[in-house]
Amino acid sequence: MDTVNDTVPDGFILLGFSDNPKLEKTLFVAVIIFYMITLMGNIIIILLSHTDPHLHTPMYFFLTHLSFLDLCFTSSCIPQMLVNLWGSDKTISYLGCAAQLYIFLGLGAAECVLLLVMAFDRYVAVCRPLHYAAIMRPHLCHRLACLVWASGIFGTLVQSPTTMKLPFCHHRQVDDFVCEVPALIRLACGDTRVNELQISVVGGIFLMGPLLLILVSYCRIVQAVVAIQSQEGQIKALRTCSSHLVVVFLFYCSVTAVYIRPRSHFSQKGGKFLTLFYTVVTPTLNPLIYTLRNKDVQGALKRLLGKDRTAGG
Repeated sequence: MDTVNDTVPDGFILLGFSDNPKLEKTLFVAVIIFYMITLMGNIIIILLSHTDPHLHTPMYFFLTHLSFLDLCFTSSCIPQMLVNLWGSDKTISYLGCAAQLYIFLGLGAAECVLLLVMAFDRYVAVCRPLHYAAIMRPHLCHRLACLVWASGIFGTLVQSPTTMKLPFCHHRQVDDFVCEVPALIRLACGDTRVNELQISVVGGIFLMGPLLLILVSYCRIVQAVVAIQSQEGQIKALRTCSSHLVVVFLFYCSVTAVYIRPRSHFSQKGGKFLTLFYTVVTPTLNPLIYTLRNKDVQGALKRLLGKDRTAGG
């Protein structure tokens, strides 16, 4: 039977897929490739949004925040993940685990609220196009951005301290790649009912609440699109929302599966792949989704490259 460590542990062991070294080496290569693409893609979006006047709009203002958030989110966990995937030493210090958890939860909560804010922006653009400039003023955009980051701080301060105070088992083996709440709850040898209730409440506020409001906004958007007479107008309206909708789908499908049932068998077995998906794959896909079919971003990139070539010539 596992014993409880009454003192602050020296550190934890992130098991990952330690029982399958060949898989870990393959994952190491895949993760580092995805991480490089994430860094490059999100930095390009931030650079273009700040330098190109054509992208000085509310949509790209919030997209810049999403890119910066994804950069911080991945950088808080992927370097440690790469170290653990490559070598036999899979330890992480207690302070390192706590820092990772605080950042992880804060940025995750902030992204939930940011996706809701971006949905509101798309709702105004499609349903109130004549009043868009008057509603989405710079002052409102900055206040919404402050709300996003304040939500992240609130979300992590509510849950992280109580999670790190759990009575952890003496073996210190975290059955995951990162120090996240469901994995640390499974490591606890004491009563975790309060923590499980807390994760349900916080999940309801930061996951299901924003998701419900996003779905409501898109129901209104669909109604507005159906009312548009021309097919060309309908296609144009849908294109303004399609990228955001895909990002919402990718993010929520993986995160809710991990956080809604933290002690479930599915969460323990399949949760590792889901964790890999929303920490590695989704931040990589976000900039690609917003650039591959986005003529504004493609045009801004061409103008930037054109200026560089002109300067070089």
